[in-house]
Parts: sequence; structure tokens; C-alpha cells
Amino acid sequence: MRKPSRISRPRRDIASEITALILSKLEAGVLPWARPWDRTGGGGGGRPLRHCGTAYTGINTLFLWAMADANGYNSRYWMTYRQAQELGGQVRKGEASSLSVYYSQISKTDTNRITGEEQNRAIRFLKAYNVFNADQIDGLPAHYYPTPAPPEPREESAHRGAIDAFFDAIPVEVRHGGNAAFFSPVGDYIQMPPRGAFHSDDLYASTRAHESIHWSGGTGRLERKFGKRFGDNAYAFEELVASIGQCLVCADLGLPGELHDNHASYIEHWLRILKGDASAIIHAASKAEQAFNYLKAFRPPEEPCDAENHRATEIEEPA
Repeated sequence: MRKPSRISRPRRDIASEITALILSKLEAGVLPWARPWDRTGGGGGGRPLRHCGTAYTGINTLFLWAMADANGYNSRYWMTYRQAQELGGQVRKGEASSLSVYYSQISKTDTNRITGEEQNRAIRFLKAYNVFNADQIDGLPAHYYPTPAPPEPREESAHRGAIDAFFDAIPVEVRHGGNAAFFSPVGDYIQMPPRGAFHSDDLYASTRAHESIHWSGGTGRLERKFGKRFGDNAYAFEELVASIGQCLVCADLGLPGELHDNHASYIEHWLRILKGDASAIIHAASKAEQAFNYLKAFRPPEEPCDAENHRATEIEEPA
């Protein structure tokens, strides 16, 4: 007797799910990675965090930021159902999970038909697991929930010193003057208006973060393609990388992710790129993460958090 054949389920298109959310935000004129305000409720404007306190990276940062904003979550912490239970918590009935993604890979052996020589190659593919925000979970330790009171005022001199130390460590020529901010790939320098021309020190730092991300892609560094003219795909993609990377720097330095003046003019081009390639936003977030890490490497290293159960293959592609 023949066994009934198994019904194969269509493979989940994770990249398309992520892109659909990002597209919906962009079509509404909202950049889901830009956060030009101080978050209320004590949640802070930093990156989303795993249950152990380590930060998510790559597309997970953008996606979980967008999910938190869409659902009104204030906690920065995300975890699986099982992790919540291990911490003494319980996901409330009816709560919907969000995606956290990572790359996995398998090895495949190909045989040359002429020589018979075997060659191994790695095939990378996107996988996902479900996570919940701490605001969806009852019974967790208190530190997973943001306090309703606003955060205590920060010590401005120390905050400003940390920002200056970050940028001062980057070995880039910065010129001041004029009325435009840009990175010159030909001259290999950053041009900034005079510091006093900015409405605040935070705006100056945010703009410099944007141009520093561009600088990271220059010759002899990460060597990204800059494009030849406004509106071509390479130009628009580089601006997407710089926009995301700028907000990663701002989140790291405790700065509001102020929008770059030209961001609105790029949205149409970004929509075209993302609609044409469902994986484009994942690649852009990966390149932005690489750029951020490149800049951060000039800063003295900090002690890493013990990232138990951290998935080392999370979205961080090779250059």
C-alpha cells in the first residue's frame, strides 16, 4: 500500500517579509532606522537587546526597532518563548511574535564532469526564529521593563567627551567651512560646515556620523561602490547604507538619530531598489553594520558581555 505523500509547504520568504515592513514605512515617508527623538518610558533609544543584554545587529536592529514602534513597545529586550520561561516569565496569551533572523549555511560537493575533481562550496541561506518583546511578557525580573519615569539627566561633559573621543579616533581629514556636508571620494576628506553653524552639537555629531560612514567605504578601506550620479542604483544604495549606519552610530553614542537633510529625496530611489530586490535592505543593513564596526574599531575596545545563546552567524556578511 502506497504511503500518502507528504504535502510540502511553500518555503517561507523571510527577506520578503522583512522588506514588506520596511517598504510600508518608507511609503509613509518614515525611515524605520531613524529615531530623531528621546524615547519616553525609560526604554532609551539604543539598539534592541537579547535576553542576556547583548545588542542585536544588522537587519535585526532595523526590523525590531520597526516592530517596537509599530506596537508601542518601550522595552529594548527581546527573547524567545523558552528564554522567557527560563527567566520566570510567561508570554501573555494572544501575543504575536516577531522575527529575528540569521544566516545558516550548508556545504555542497560539486563534481567536475571532465576531471572528476570534487569541490566543496558553502551555500548560505536565511533562517528565522520567533522572539517576543519584554512588554509582551509577565513575570520577568524588573530590569527588563523600562521605568515610567524619564531617565535621569546625563552628565553632559562626559557624554560630549565620549562623542568627541569616538570621532577624534577616526583617522580622517575633516575640513570645516562652506554650507555643505559631504565626503569627497577623490580628495578622501570630509567637508563640514563650521561647527557653530549647526543648531546643536548633537546635530553636528549626527551629520559627521553620516559622512564618516561614507568615508569608511573609500579606497583602501571597505571599498563600497559610490555610484556616479544622483539617482543611480549604486549612489542610492550607498546613501541607504550611510543613512542606516548614521543611526547605528547615533544609537551607540546616545544621540538622537537626526535625519540627513537629503533623506526625503532618496526615498523614491530606495523604494525602487527594495521593490526590485527583496534582499537589498538586508545587504544594506549588513554593509552599514560593517561600516559602523570599522569606525568603532578605532576606539579603545570595551569588555564584551557574555552572550549566552548568541547566534554568531547573525546577519553580518563579508564585504
